Amino acid sequence: MFEIFVVIIALSAFLSYLNAKFLELPETIGVMILSIIVSLLFAASYFIDKAYFNQVTIFARSIDFKTILFDFLLGVLLFAGAIHVNLKVLLKEKLTVIIYATFGVLVSTFMIGTIFYYAASLIGLEISFLYCLVFGALISPTDPVAVLALLKKAGAPKHMEIKIIGESLFNDGVGIVVFLSILSLASMMHEFNISHISAEFGKEAGGGFIIGFILGHLGRACIKSVNKEAIIAVHISLAIVLGGYILCNMLHVSGAIAMVVAGLIIGNSLQTSNLSEDLKNHMTVFWRVLDEIFNAVLFVLMGIIMITLDFNIYHLLLGIVSIFLVILSRYATILLSNLFLKKTHRANKNEALILTWAGLRGGISIALALSLPEGEVKDIIVYATYVVVVFSIIAQGLTVKQLVIKLLK
Repeated sequence: MFEIFVVIIALSAFLSYLNAKFLELPETIGVMILSIIVSLLFAASYFIDKAYFNQVTIFARSIDFKTILFDFLLGVLLFAGAIHVNLKVLLKEKLTVIIYATFGVLVSTFMIGTIFYYAASLIGLEISFLYCLVFGALISPTDPVAVLALLKKAGAPKHMEIKIIGESLFNDGVGIVVFLSILSLASMMHEFNISHISAEFGKEAGGGFIIGFILGHLGRACIKSVNKEAIIAVHISLAIVLGGYILCNMLHVSGAIAMVVAGLIIGNSLQTSNLSEDLKNHMTVFWRVLDEIFNAVLFVLMGIIMITLDFNIYHLLLGIVSIFLVILSRYATILLSNLFLKKTHRANKNEALILTWAGLRGGISIALALSLPEGEVKDIIVYATYVVVVFSIIAQGLTVKQLVIKLLK
């Protein structure tokens, strides 16, 4: 496992260098495009040396994407994203963020799952309705890792930027909870029970928030007490993230939500407290560096996953249909969310289009798909998820800046 991670780190560094030197694209997009090209070159080796191709495929399939993301990368990336968010600005949009991250995810899950079920049937693929809802749950959350860097370069208004970033940070935890709840029903073949999902959601999301709140205030107090020891403060923050995430897993609560809450609290103390500039600089630089490096690692992993997929025209067709399905459901949930918001917080037509197009999907969706039980249903869902994520990151990511400029002149 360690050797595999070292190889991925080295490859991500090399691809980041190539992107910065030649492509000059946003790093997440450039690295993913290059990793897909590398995957295609390896795939082409099938026609030259089948033995070598089989070795590459075995290596790619030996990468435990789910473990790397959920047990290591996710907590770090969510904390690193949250620590740079202005909590005061976020609180001004708290109702919008809560509605998008909860109501939006739930509505999107059932909307996507239902239409996906009928679309799969028309293509000739048999998937149970509950597993279609599982797909809806894993593809509904927008990805903060993919969104954060792009929005800053797009020049979106601050109120819109904070809505998208805030939603993306929180709806990962919500989406994971909904995914696990529906998957447990689908795996056990129980009848659909909304109370089961509600109970699981309350336990994991509520528990994650409480743990994150405690860890955030504990970390803030410890960091304040070592104001003149910047290195120790950074060490404390890293311990909060790695240790706190393991604690959440042991308590069966949402580590994703806990890390977001802890990151917001500690980040707010860096912006408002009388801490030394040396400490603030160390904290900011450390978490920004980790964010950039692990971002590159994540998108290299997403490119490598392509090697493990067996080509199937029907799976590809369902994936293409899913692209339109995900975008339309995103737009519909934003319009429906307006019903619960004050007029001053509602998204107008142009803002709704931007919020829709900026709702990128990323590595968390792929990791959840890869965690499904082995079988044909998993193959179909992984394929559809990968097609949606690749389109989302490359097509939407490369054009969101132009859309912002055109609609908000």
